[in-house]
Amino acid sequence: MAHFYSTTTGRAGTATRCGTKDSGLTTTAAGWPGAINVYLSYDEKEDKDIYLVYQIPWKGKGEQRLLATGFLGE
Repeated sequence: MAHFYSTTTGRAGTATRCGTKDSGLTTTAAGWPGAINVYLSYDEKEDKDIYLVYQIPWKGKGEQRLLATGFLGE
């Protein structure tokens, strides 16, 4: 059963993806100068869902750095 859910909309319409507590979910949105990755996962120790948001290189451009992290809903 899905624990995480994502949607993305573009020229071809909307696509959805699901992730479980075990698999997590990763989403990437990119433009010519770089990209953003959003990682969702389940932290068993805290019994909470966590997120990490990174800026990442794309096609050889841009830098990688952590932009945000925390617990979903807080």
